[in-house]
Amino acid sequence: MLRNILQGIGGLLVVMGIFFALQGAGIIMWPAESFMLANRHWVTNGLIIALAGAASLLIARRSGSAS
Repeated sequence: MLRNILQGIGGLLVVMGIFFALQGAGIIMWPAESFMLANRHWVTNGLIIALAGAASLLIARRSGSAS
């Protein structure tokens, strides 16, 4: 159960982090009223969030079989 939760959270963090980084880089310009658009600070934040998600996925994978 905990493994599944970690996998879900990790996957969500990876997707969100990549989305935030692409918004910060100015590649994704949606939604138009977002404060993250073309803001380089959000490239860094997004990559950190994505790495945290990847770490969560790695921990879940190493935790053994699902219950």
